[in-house]
Amino acid sequence: MEFWLAFVPLFVAVDPIGGLPLFVGLTERLAPERRRRVIVQSMLTALAVAFAFLFVGHKALRLMGVSIQDFLIAGGSLLFVLALVDITSAEKPRRGGRDEETIGAVPLGVPLIVGPAVLTTSLLLLDSRGAWITSAALGVNILLAGLIFLSSGTIMRLLGAAGSRVVSKLASLILAALGVMLVRKGLTELLATGASF
Repeated sequence: MEFWLAFVPLFVAVDPIGGLPLFVGLTERLAPERRRRVIVQSMLTALAVAFAFLFVGHKALRLMGVSIQDFLIAGGSLLFVLALVDITSAEKPRRGGRDEETIGAVPLGVPLIVGPAVLTTSLLLLDSRGAWITSAALGVNILLAGLIFLSSGTIMRLLGAAGSRVVSKLASLILAALGVMLVRKGLTELLATGASF
């Protein structure tokens, strides 16, 4: 049960279905073997960045004196803004170039698979669910994103462009609600501890 409580928010944050149109657009001219290598590169990059940030980022915040309540409010606000941008935009923003040698790392690995929403969510889950469960949920989500990209042709045929956009917007709406919940929780804990603003 604990695993699923960590898995679901991260799945929403990764949003692999919503990222499919961008993935297809970036890799449509690649040969199948090259596309598979790009997917492997994107997963390895995403895993390296996610786990490095998960364990080093938390210590860096503590050194700077940032409390978990501060991070709940800041992280929740960031998730809400990112979700709002996704909801109101026509498609996923295209970040980074189209260099075939690096598209697996940027923009597919970072920020498409592991972007600000995933990093923020993983740090928040680290405190509430623990390192092992958060790490497992993070790893499974990144691998799942890779499998979805491998099956992109079949999925896009089933969903179509419109269907993938609907799934992406629903995921963004859930992410916005998670952001609001985190801000509320952070403010409630600050008020309960009597912290000064």
